[in-house]
Amino acid sequence: MGALEALPPIGAHLDRFALRANKSLGQHFLFDLNLTRKIVRAAAIGPDDLVVEIGPGPGGLTRALLESGARVIAIDKDQRFSPILNDISAASDGALQVRYEDALRTDMQQFATGENTYKIVSNLPYNVGTQLLVQWLMADPVLWSSMTLMFQKEVAERVVAEPGSSAYGRLAVLCAAIADTHLMFNVPASAFSPPPKVESAVVHITPKAKDNRFCDLAGLGQVTRAAFGQRRKMLRASLKPMIKSTTLSVADWLGAANIDPTARPETLTPEEFICLTRLWKSAITK
Repeated sequence: MGALEALPPIGAHLDRFALRANKSLGQHFLFDLNLTRKIVRAAAIGPDDLVVEIGPGPGGLTRALLESGARVIAIDKDQRFSPILNDISAASDGALQVRYEDALRTDMQQFATGENTYKIVSNLPYNVGTQLLVQWLMADPVLWSSMTLMFQKEVAERVVAEPGSSAYGRLAVLCAAIADTHLMFNVPASAFSPPPKVESAVVHITPKAKDNRFCDLAGLGQVTRAAFGQRRKMLRASLKPMIKSTTLSVADWLGAANIDPTARPETLTPEEFICLTRLWKSAITK
């Protein structure tokens, strides 16, 4: 038996140090190693990979990542779990590095060295998951080679949504601008401790070829925020406030993109939103 396999079960490890999930941090722990190994397989993690994990907690997913032979950098601002993570680190023969800091303030670019990129694998804290995803999408340059992330099911569906669906919105457009997304599988609430009130799902995200990415996500974010902020309105109304600092009219702007002014945002493809963004940015820089 290896050192990792000899560690106490995750629940017993928590009990040993009298630790429990912190609801204010959106913590829900995975005890089932079969499930965490399934996530690692979905992420296609191998011995040569560097993986960044956010919110390891008591290390259920961390253990599965280390079992694959990967090197892992785990980031958590909750230092209560340091005794458990120290045990895992010792059992991993130095393959685990733990950093106690706020992932929202972590410069993820520092983990890429030379041509070596990193993969992000995480059971994301529910309260900051979307914010972290958008932050990673907007990284310039893109140095992550894939992201395999667990969200609330509703959020996961918004990540992979297609135009015309009820889940389609700003998040799907931002993702589609630079990456391909796939919903891998659902995870029942009963798999967690404590169980959340909703189901979860795992999403796998890979960057598109560099020449196929639209990297002005800040501009795209502004256009989609205006459009989907009033998604019941026609585009000619919801986008009107954006032309105040330009010489454009809404009709000219939408006409140049070959978009019907009476269309609603959920009917537009990501490519059409990208076209609108390019035209708008060109107009405000003149």
